[in-house]
Amino acid sequence: MKFVIQRTNAAKCEVNNEITGQIEKGLCVFIGVGKGDDKKIADKMIQKLVNMRIFEDENEKINLSVQDINGGLLLISQFTLYANCRKGNRPSFTDSESPDAANSMYEYIISECKKVMKENGSIKAVETGIFGADMQISVENDGPFTVILDSNDLAIN
Repeated sequence: MKFVIQRTNAAKCEVNNEITGQIEKGLCVFIGVGKGDDKKIADKMIQKLVNMRIFEDENEKINLSVQDINGGLLLISQFTLYANCRKGNRPSFTDSESPDAANSMYEYIISECKKVMKENGSIKAVETGIFGADMQISVENDGPFTVILDSNDLAIN
């Protein structure tokens, strides 16, 4: 599983000129689901995401999480994070999960992030795109500050 996490001042997703998700300060997260990714991996990725300290505190140190700032999450499915560009000029996406399984995992990630928001009352909003849709994403990067979180780099116990 891969998350591309962008710290934002604002972000929104539009499908057919209609806003499907919009946040102010927070994180825009592009989510790629790879073959074999499961809920255990998703849970670890979600915990890393909501606790990642990438916002500045009062001393301008990168010391606060999206929960600490009561920020929002905009979660966008993006199978192209699994593009394999080793051969030729057309990427292959054979490492990405099948659409049905990927959508199920994306919906799981959304529901788990909403649980964190409800339990802690610390995330302002969990907004989304539409799985498989042609989406237009607008992001006002803050920094810019972008982190790539790959489950292959995490200790999953």
